[in-house]
Amino acid sequence: MKYVLFLFVGLFLVSCGTPVTLTDSIRKEFGLDNEQAMAKVQFKTSATIILERSKESGNQGTTSDGTLIQNSSKEQDRIIIPIGTDCVFESFDGENIVVRFEPGVGHTISFGQRAGQSSGKYYLLADWTKKEGGEIEYANSTYYATTSSGTAYIQVIKKKLQKTKRKDRVVKGMKV
Repeated sequence: MKYVLFLFVGLFLVSCGTPVTLTDSIRKEFGLDNEQAMAKVQFKTSATIILERSKESGNQGTTSDGTLIQNSSKEQDRIIIPIGTDCVFESFDGENIVVRFEPGVGHTISFGQRAGQSSGKYYLLADWTKKEGGEIEYANSTYYATTSSGTAYIQVIKKKLQKTKRKDRVVKGMKV
């Protein structure tokens, strides 16, 4: 019974993978330089990504009795991609990696390396010159990523599998 428990615990520990940052060195180590190889890899997000957009409208006028009326409405749309969300490879866009989080036209986000950084991480790509946040095209609409979303990069699960075959034999010895 003790051996069965030991075997179960050993298999459980071996089956767990560790999330690691996707870098150029990981891509080279595992030969992830073409679309076929990348399509077989499961990607995850390192941080929560929040995409927002809002639309405001309004009008002004008067009623028949001379009362001034101001009507305004605001519609907000948020897409939240929690930390550790699974995504799949869609395509390469130059040196950038485009991943998909859900089915549908345009439901992709690009990740790429930042200029001047030697970490090799693939960070969320957006136009960060806008005051609303990082501008991103998602689902054929313009969204703005929150500033905290800018720290998100993609990860992969890496497992170390080691197979060892051992044969033991206990020698009893000899007597005269």
